[in-house]
Amino acid sequence: MAVSKSRLGRGLGGLIASAAPKSTESKSHLGNPATPAMATSTGTTTATGVPGFQEINVSLVEPSPYQFRREIAPAQLEELAESIRNEGLLQPIVVRKKGEKFQLIAGERRWRAFQLLKIKTIPARLVDASNASSATLGLIENLQREGLNPIEEAYGFASLIRDFDLTQEAAAERVGKSRAAVANSLRLLSLDAELQGYLGKGLYTVGHAKVLLGVEDPAQRAILARRVIEEGLSVRATEQWVQGRKTSAATTPHVGKGRGVAPMEAEAIASIEKKLVSKLGARVALKHSPKKGRIVITYSGNDDLHRILEKLGIEA
Repeated sequence: MAVSKSRLGRGLGGLIASAAPKSTESKSHLGNPATPAMATSTGTTTATGVPGFQEINVSLVEPSPYQFRREIAPAQLEELAESIRNEGLLQPIVVRKKGEKFQLIAGERRWRAFQLLKIKTIPARLVDASNASSATLGLIENLQREGLNPIEEAYGFASLIRDFDLTQEAAAERVGKSRAAVANSLRLLSLDAELQGYLGKGLYTVGHAKVLLGVEDPAQRAILARRVIEEGLSVRATEQWVQGRKTSAATTPHVGKGRGVAPMEAEAIASIEKKLVSKLGARVALKHSPKKGRIVITYSGNDDLHRILEKLGIEA
């Protein structure tokens, strides 16, 4: 669910204002991405009539080390570049001075769009920000304007906590979210890399991810994730699948317990059962004794039954 700006603390405007000298800004110059101005020896120029803003050389800008977005879709970048070409830049980038260059705090997509357009200078606001403030501003920028996927957002919170020795509560306060929201986001990083990738690509939802986190066995978790994607299972159907497995495990006697089955034989039976689960993508219980046994396959509705029969090569 998208987070409204009103819930993100003071937002970019408030945080930036607290990190820079007060000035009376006018945004009229931002309508033209190539506003002319006189260059200085540092490679920056002051935007005419707009205190607090500068035109800086695009080549002197470096990306932020606290950028939590992992990918910028080329199509989105081209769309933004076209918008800037037609309408101009409506919002300047935010930077801080780093030696002879400038480090981005907010606005990487806008900066890259200017590179794509081969425009040499870009309107920017120069602020004096600490590493922690820079990281926080970058994360808020993405949350408010550019939208991180759930995994990128989780890594963003994790970085704030790890790199700046913050508690979950302190990190939540910085970005204007509840501690519970940050904690729930961080839980997503407990997913295996493969499943994180699926979630990052939007192949299933955060609701599905929460259900998957309730599955302790990584192999079973991966099987369920693939079923969710392939069959388009709802969150409710996924919950039912997990609950069904837990019920089956609670009511199925342990293989070999009290029946004189050797440990190696019990291990072999468990291995066969696991392979059947992987093959069929369904709950399977192998009940074995030296003289007889049975295989119990659990399915959910007619569609699931047809799917399993197809896996077995049986026509319904």
